[in-house]
Amino acid sequence: MRISSMSVPEVVKEIITRNRSIYDCMKMDLINYTALAVKIQPEIERILGNPVNLNTVVVAIKRYADSFESKEEIREESILKNARLALTDGIMDIKFSVKDSNQIDPIEILDKFSKITNNYEFFRMSDSFRFLTEDMEDVREIFSSMSNNENMFSTGLAKIRISIPQTQNQSDVVSYVAEVLHANGIELVNAFFSQDSIIIILNEKDSSRAYDILHSEIMRNQKI
Repeated sequence: MRISSMSVPEVVKEIITRNRSIYDCMKMDLINYTALAVKIQPEIERILGNPVNLNTVVVAIKRYADSFESKEEIREESILKNARLALTDGIMDIKFSVKDSNQIDPIEILDKFSKITNNYEFFRMSDSFRFLTEDMEDVREIFSSMSNNENMFSTGLAKIRISIPQTQNQSDVVSYVAEVLHANGIELVNAFFSQDSIIIILNEKDSSRAYDILHSEIMRNQKI
């Protein structure tokens, strides 16, 4: 999940997209916007790093809900039309807090990563740092000096990079991808954003089938 330059509506979209039950209830118009706003307000404030007015959250939720019907036809026809996919198995998600970073300099970590592999992603969150990289012993060794390093690693994952035009709305793409995969019994573990692509994280056992499903969606949309 990206952090820099995010607005309240963008954060609301990402939180709802990651929570499958909330997303489905919203699509079926079965959710109380104020109750949902109260529930997710603390997470929004944590992500943005500052207080957020509850009414602002309610408005953002309502606008997102209103967008479902108007965007349904657009999604079906063109949401993945110009997308490109790249699948990488054997991925490890490494997370450590800003507090833990006092034990090791993130710049130093990046330098060490560059000497081991160039196949990694780095994300700076409001309260933590995240690395997505190949599951290698040399990578684990970088974090060996941290006291809680055993709890830092999530393994058995894969990533699919979805490259899209910069004019495309990334939140719409993630919503569409999550919906397509959910309909086929596959759930996202997480999603991260860069300037020109989206990285979705899945359990490795689901990765090949997820790639095939999304590739079929791309080919279908290119024929429209």
